[in-house]
Amino acid sequence: MRILITGAGRAIGRASAVELIARGHDVVATARNVDLLADLEGARVHALDVTSDASVTACIAEAGELDAIVNNAALVGTGPLDGYPLDQLQRVFETNTIGPLRMIQAVLPNWRGRGSGVIVNVSSVQGRVATPLEGPYAASKYALEAFSETLHYEVGHFGIRTVIIEPGYIAPGMKHSDDFRGPAAYDELWEQWTGTDSKLTGPDGRPGPELVARAIGDAIEDPTTPLRVPVGADAEMVLATRAKLPDDKFEAAMRATIGMTW
Repeated sequence: MRILITGAGRAIGRASAVELIARGHDVVATARNVDLLADLEGARVHALDVTSDASVTACIAEAGELDAIVNNAALVGTGPLDGYPLDQLQRVFETNTIGPLRMIQAVLPNWRGRGSGVIVNVSSVQGRVATPLEGPYAASKYALEAFSETLHYEVGHFGIRTVIIEPGYIAPGMKHSDDFRGPAAYDELWEQWTGTDSKLTGPDGRPGPELVARAIGDAIEDPTTPLRVPVGADAEMVLATRAKLPDDKFEAAMRATIGMTW
């Protein structure tokens, strides 16, 4: 299969490229900065900015007919919503939510005509459970999940599968170059929330991105894959708990696990 991956320069995207190449697929690895892909052996490399119509159109044309796309490119949006810069929020949504839809719209007409294709949207546990100080990122992933679920109904009719991958905390984590600290009134919340990942992942720490890459590979290859695939013990635990408990009981359990008194 010919598979295009966005955000393939590091972490989950790069691990997915390596995994899919090892499985014998024809991988089109993309990133805004193609220098990050220079040492990725076995992949075809293209520059791609998912926030640009022109860049997406050019990349899809150069890549040729695709069998699957993995929408992985994403930005972090961290900080209290109180005063969060709206232009920064727009950048998060442009990359995390509108970017994937732009990619999908670029391939759907051809896929509809031939009756096949696989869309893999890399979401997060935060696409279903929002958390303090990560509202912009969570909101963008909630919206991505809504798009994905709608697509599942709309394009499944044409033989096109949609899969949402929902990782928990994965090493090495995302870049936090644009964190918004916000008013000093939230300093205590920052102190309490910092280190949450270690409380949820346990003494072994975050698993590597290879775990997610394997889930992505399986999702592409296995037509029985469900719409949503949680990845990582923490994601499975959090999402299973959330599904069983009402809001107040889930919040109480979350506070007790993290030790949050804010």
